[in-house]
Amino acid sequence: MSTTKIETSLPSGALPEWLALVWRQVGSLRYGVVEIVVHDSRVIQIEKTERVRLEKETDNRPHKK
Repeated sequence: MSTTKIETSLPSGALPEWLALVWRQVGSLRYGVVEIVVHDSRVIQIEKTERVRLEKETDNRPHKK
């Protein structure tokens, strides 16, 4: 899977309001999900879930035998 950095510096007048909001939400995430809820062909809700990834550290705990 390839990753692409999303450019978020589009002029605000170039996009519909809901799409500009989605664009900003995606641009603000490092890891996470942006979900768009549609009702009767209209975007009614945008949800953002952000994940925080911790760096893998060396395990210094005693090993069980």
